[in-house]
Amino acid sequence: MPLSVDTVTLGVPQVEAARVFYTSTFSATADQHPDGLDLRGTGRLALHQIDSLAAACGATPTTSGFRGYVLSSIVTQPAEVRALLAAADGNGATVVKPAKKQFFGEFTAVYQAPDGAVWKLAAASKKDSDPVPDPPQPTETAVYLGVAKPKASKAFYEALGMSVNHDYGDKFIDFTIADGVCRLGLLPRKGLAKDAGVDEHGDGFSALVLTHTAASRDDVDALLAAAASAGGRVTAAAAQTGQGDYAGYFTDPDGYHWKIATQA
Repeated sequence: MPLSVDTVTLGVPQVEAARVFYTSTFSATADQHPDGLDLRGTGRLALHQIDSLAAACGATPTTSGFRGYVLSSIVTQPAEVRALLAAADGNGATVVKPAKKQFFGEFTAVYQAPDGAVWKLAAASKKDSDPVPDPPQPTETAVYLGVAKPKASKAFYEALGMSVNHDYGDKFIDFTIADGVCRLGLLPRKGLAKDAGVDEHGDGFSALVLTHTAASRDDVDALLAAAASAGGRVTAAAAQTGQGDYAGYFTDPDGYHWKIATQA
C-alpha cells in the first residue's frame, strides 16, 4: 500500500483555540473525530496538544524559529486567495506576504497561524474569471517539506510507494495524490523559507506529524519496515494505542515525523 498524506497533524499550544481559528478561516466542518477538521475534501487537519504529540512520536516538544515546512491551500482564482487571507488575518494570523501576483503568473499570499504554522495560499490563475464561491473552495491542500537534498528525499519516498508528479531535481519535487488526501512536496529548506518570506533558521520539534491510514496491521508493519530500510528511523514501534488503533511512528531522513495507523 503506497504511503500517502491522509492527515496533517499539528501540535498546538491550545487545541480549542486552534480549532476555532482553522474552522473560522477555512469554514471547515468538524468530522466524526473530535480532533479533526475536513478541509473540504482535500485532506484532513488534526490538532493535538504539542506536548502529547511530541511524546507520542518520541520527540521533545521544544521548538523555535522556522519549523521547516509550509502548508498550502490551493484555490482557483485570486479573489479566493484574498478571501482566505482576510479570514486568517481577521482570526489572529500574522500576514507574512500580502496577496500579490508573482513573476510567473501565480497569485499567492502567506500567513502564519496563531499556533506557528506557516500557510501559503495560491491560485494558479492570475485573474478572476468566475463568481467567487462563498466560502472559497480549495482544490488541493499541500505540505511542502524543507529538506537537505530533494533528490535524496525523493528516493526515500519512492521506496515507500509514492509516485513523482513533478521533478525539477534538487529545486522542487512533488508526488501524485488521490482524491481526499494532501499533496507532498520537497524543496531545499533555504529555498522553501525564502519562498514563504520567513527566516530559514530554526530547530527543535517541527510540531508536525504526517499521518497515513493503512488498510491493515500488516500494512502498518510493512511501511515501518520499508521506512527503516530506506534510511528513515522508527521512533515508536507499532502497538495498540489508547485510542483504539494500531500505530507506529518513523522519521524520514530529514527528521520529519510520520504516523502509520490502522483501526484495530
